[in-house]
Order: sequence, then C-alpha cells, then structure tokens
Amino acid sequence: MASYSLSLPTSLRVGFSCLPFTRTPDVTSLSPSLFPLSTSSLSLTLKGLSLIAGSPRKLGCRASSSASMATQKKVEVFDSKEDLAVQLAKYTADLSNKFTKGRGSFTAVLSGGSLIHSLRKLLEPPLVDSVEWSKWHVFWVDERVVPKDHEDSNYKLAYDGFLSKVPIPPGNVYAINDVLSAEGAADDYETCLRHLVKNNVLELSETGFPKFDLMLLGMGPDGHVASLFPGHPLLNEKEKWVTFIKDSPKPPPERITFTYPVINASAYIAMVVTGVGKSDAVQTALGSNANSVTLPVQLVSPEGELKWFLDKNAASKL
Repeated sequence: MASYSLSLPTSLRVGFSCLPFTRTPDVTSLSPSLFPLSTSSLSLTLKGLSLIAGSPRKLGCRASSSASMATQKKVEVFDSKEDLAVQLAKYTADLSNKFTKGRGSFTAVLSGGSLIHSLRKLLEPPLVDSVEWSKWHVFWVDERVVPKDHEDSNYKLAYDGFLSKVPIPPGNVYAINDVLSAEGAADDYETCLRHLVKNNVLELSETGFPKFDLMLLGMGPDGHVASLFPGHPLLNEKEKWVTFIKDSPKPPPERITFTYPVINASAYIAMVVTGVGKSDAVQTALGSNANSVTLPVQLVSPEGELKWFLDKNAASKL
C-alpha cells in the first residue's frame, strides 16, 4: 500500500425522541429510559500548497490562511479503495478505543452513499473483535424522509451493510422518526439530541452544540456534505442543531440534516472521498484556490481534527 499524507494546520414516536435502532428495518419503540513517492527529500508546490516529502509515502503540507489555523487538517491519498478501507477501519477502531477507555462510550455519526461500504474492514478480524461495540452510540448526519425500509433510506443502507453485523445495543442507535414530516422529524431529532446531552450521553462543545467523537462524512461530486447543498439557504443556518430541506437538488427532495455548527463541533471528522467523479470538487476544496470558499465541503472546519481519506482517483487533480 502506498499512502500519501498532507497535513494542513489549520419511534414510532417515543415522546421526545428520535427512533432507536432495532435489529430489523421494522423499528419498534423503546422507553426514553432506555436511551442511556520516494525516500529522498522532495519539495514542491502542489496547486498553491507547499509540500515537503522527507520520508517514504509522506507529504507534509502547510497553508498560510488564517482561517485554516482553526482546524487540524490532514489529507491521505491511497492507491486503492481497499487500502483506504483498511486505514479508515484502523482509524475508527483507534478512536473508538480511545474514547471508550477515556469516557466509557463512543459517539459516531454516519452518512450515506459509499461511506458504509468504506467501513467494511471494520467488520473483519482482528478489528471487529477489538472494538467495544456495546459502548457505541450511532447517529446520522443526514437522513432522507422516507420509510426506514425504503431503498433511499440511509438507515437501511447502514443497517444492511454495517449495523446488522455488529452487536451495538438497539437503544444506542438513533434513527429518525419516519412517520413525521420533514420539519417534524428534524425537530424530533434535535429534541432527542438535547435529551442525550441532558443525560450525559452527548457532551456539549464550547460553542454550545453537541460534540460527537467522530463524524464519518462523504462528499458529493458537487461538493455537498450531509444534505447541505451548494447555494442553498441552509448553508447559513447558525442556530438550529438539526434542520430540514424539502427541495434537495438530489432526490429524494425531503431530508433532515445536521447544521454546520453541529458538524464543526466534532472532535474528529473523517472525510471519505473516492472516485474520479469527485476529483474536481477535491481540487477545489484542497487545491490552489482552497482559501476561496465555493463548495459546502469547504465550510467543514471542526474544533478538532479533520482528516481526508482519498483514493488516487479522487486526488488525481491535486
């Protein structure tokens, strides 16, 4: 495996709550009480970023923008999707172990698309046996407002490809209330998060938003993240934790989504991007004009660490 690293400084409704997870796509309600390159030195400029390679497969990158100083940003490029999946699994397992040992729990946020398939190596020995699955609490950064057994459901995608294969307690997985409208489901999910903060399942960041341990995000070819699309008014939402959209440019049109203040309150974010179809957006986000914000993904700037996982096709225009 060759990897290249760039480091940039930089319910059925249950009272208040979103639906908890069950082992089948037919979700049943739970009581609220149950929520508990080379080896030689190399220096070059890549699309306006100063890169230095002083060790095998490693590139260091520094950006001069003052805005970039707010986030520890790292970029890794892998020769294949398989190599990427291996390292993403190790990264996730390491963070899981860090937080479960330090605090006794691990809060992880999933997204849709190809992200779930990229987590497949986490289901294989020895990593699957190294994770304390009983300590996981799982959320979604966005969800389509469709029944949970619908093919468009991010819940179903995660259930089929990941959640059904690991022993996470059903009450620790928080799906949307799919019997509500988009607005109702967003309000319900935010109420759920606030309850979990009150009960110390979730921490609050210094900015007053829920602080998740790890968000596993993907990016669309248009540079969107979660259900935050280019040019949409939701990009400017600063108060709500969870909001809704009824005019998504990508079907289905109705969705709920975390807002940027919640996304950026995260301790760690893994931005997982593969395929040549996303190379233009990657170039825009990380290339010479990266300081000019034109894509939603460029507004992802967590209080903690942001790490990009790219295959060589996605990174081909860097």
